[in-house]
Amino acid sequence: MLTIWGRLNSHNVKKVVWIAEELGLPYRRHDVGGVFGMDDAYLAKNPNALIPTIEDDGVVLWESNAILRYLVARYGDDTMWPADPARRALADRWMDWQFGYADAQRDAFVNLVRRSADQRDEAAVERSAAACGRMMAVLDRHLAGTPWLSGDAFGTGDIPVGVYAHTYFALGLVRGEVPHVANWYARLQERPGYAANVMIPLT
Repeated sequence: MLTIWGRLNSHNVKKVVWIAEELGLPYRRHDVGGVFGMDDAYLAKNPNALIPTIEDDGVVLWESNAILRYLVARYGDDTMWPADPARRALADRWMDWQFGYADAQRDAFVNLVRRSADQRDEAAVERSAAACGRMMAVLDRHLAGTPWLSGDAFGTGDIPVGVYAHTYFALGLVRGEVPHVANWYARLQERPGYAANVMIPLT
């Protein structure tokens, strides 16, 4: 059985739990990181002291998007991870794009979720929100021409950005109209694994 280490209020852990459910994989998840800390046994698996980490049939792996690629390559079908390199790359690029978006969103998330009102850096929130808005405009233009980031069908490319899209809308960071992103986000919410594991209170 797949084992996942990491607290569910982590964006990166949400990705891994969500894809496990999309693939129908049985799994156990252990809370690690944040208030749960990390013991020596965990650090022996992941010396970076980050989450998530998985173990699957003796394979120990960290870095969330590497985990996604591994799981779909091993357990997914051609829709989730196409054999054709060109089709696969169309999704894969959005998985890497998400890292830049995460950087843009970080200050807004930390200040609005993890800090009290009297500790917030409002200027940092505004800069972060503006950066998110610019990147979401790029995403919106792309989704004007395709229903999913993975192409004609939902796939692995939708998962990393989909996790951060929920935070974007939950924080109220909308800058300008992004109707295609909003439509895509509404369709993500219909997926049980997304609703149960991504759309949880921000903490």
